[in-house]
Amino acid sequence: MTQNKNRPDKLTKLIDEMEEAYEFMLAYAAQGRQGNEDSGTEEIRTFLKQADTALAGLLAASSASVEKQGLSSTASFQNFFSVLEQDIKKSQTIIQLVLDQSCISSLMVDNLNGSIHLRALLTDLFLIDEILKAQVQN
Repeated sequence: MTQNKNRPDKLTKLIDEMEEAYEFMLAYAAQGRQGNEDSGTEEIRTFLKQADTALAGLLAASSASVEKQGLSSTASFQNFFSVLEQDIKKSQTIIQLVLDQSCISSLMVDNLNGSIHLRALLTDLFLIDEILKAQVQN
């Protein structure tokens, strides 16, 4: 997913924040950290909190972007929002679970990255982003 400067709305900002957090999570997972090091582990917490905060606004931002394009009345978008809401809740739950741990190891983050819930959410975001980009171009 790439930034779309033609559509600098709240949804784009939140998707970018999720993507940035996920990219950091991938890098962190590859570092072999135990999670109890004196330095560097606070950064993963910052990015996980960023993802959690972005998730809190994603459903409303998605709905607003779709409405702005005049597409919100279609049944397919309403059904999609139902799926998106579930995927957001599941992703927030697992991110918050990791945030609640006193030590966040690379292996823990690797398992979070591999979670089907988080992957489903990211795919939802890539899909809605592409659909909305196509609407702007047409």
